[in-house]
Amino acid sequence: MARRRPRYPGTHPRRFEQRYKELAPERHEDHTAHLRDKGRAPVGTHVPVLLEEVLERLAPQPGEVMVDATLGFGGHARELLRRLLPGGRLIGLDQDSLELEKTRARLAEFGDALHLHAVRFAGIAKVLGAEGLTAVDGILADLGVSSMQLDDPSRGFSLKHEGPLDLRMDPRKKTTGAELVNKLPEVELAGMLRDLADEPDADAIAREIVATRTRTPFAQTSELVDAVLRAKGLSRRQWREQSAGAGRALHPAARTFQALRIRVNDELGQLRELLRVAPLLLKPGGRFAVVSFHSGEDRFVKESFARGCADGVYRQVSDEPVRATADEVHFNSRAASAKLRGAVKA
Repeated sequence: MARRRPRYPGTHPRRFEQRYKELAPERHEDHTAHLRDKGRAPVGTHVPVLLEEVLERLAPQPGEVMVDATLGFGGHARELLRRLLPGGRLIGLDQDSLELEKTRARLAEFGDALHLHAVRFAGIAKVLGAEGLTAVDGILADLGVSSMQLDDPSRGFSLKHEGPLDLRMDPRKKTTGAELVNKLPEVELAGMLRDLADEPDADAIAREIVATRTRTPFAQTSELVDAVLRAKGLSRRQWREQSAGAGRALHPAARTFQALRIRVNDELGQLRELLRVAPLLLKPGGRFAVVSFHSGEDRFVKESFARGCADGVYRQVSDEPVRATADEVHFNSRAASAKLRGAVKA
């Protein structure tokens, strides 16, 4: 018996769990294409950014072994696997065990050519050891947040929909976003906002967070959004009026959520470790590609590649990052801040 779709008031579903067409895109391809034509990313789906550029730099060949260190929805992985077969293998890593199992089912067609591990990408060396490998032909790291995480209010990444202020990519981690905003000293909050998100109103937001939590601790995403709006002298209505007709205007709380997410998940610490060990795990001529979405991440990648080139570890590195074309950004707005850098081991 067919399962009935969720009921909802009005003519269009509003909540995440009600969007039956977007949560089952394989059964509603016309709807998905319609949204993309309008420049909107369908809820619950993911389009791999800079896909052709990534494939060009990794140059996967049949029989090679590569690592997708940030598997996510599996968009890059699917295209890599198609080029690694026959005889090749892709090792996929993702710290989000919930999404990993969904991706395992999504890529089941590739059978034993795909090996998945629920670990953070900094654990790549241990994974390769467990796989019986000392080196691979290519490594990919896409540092962006999965669209499934962003769109699901229960994960706490969403600015638009109510949910717990969680922000953990790995549900097994103990510290949530709510715990950090409720405990960090004001000066540390301000520094986090400046260093991890280039937030121009860092001091005012930190002050408002501390003033708010003395009355009521933060628990929900909307509470943090409202605190940021107050710090910037805006109401939700004023923001809606300002952003109307402004295209893809950045939400006033976007940088705050970004900084908090990076801190909760120790993303920069993970990136430093990956950049340190990756050249040790590549075969001579092995390719390394990193897609970043934040100036701090891109700076780490650029400096690491430059040092590797100067030390003779890499024989070729990107002089400038590759950015998404206007066409790609139109069909996938989340590609707007993406930067791709590549390196080839000497």
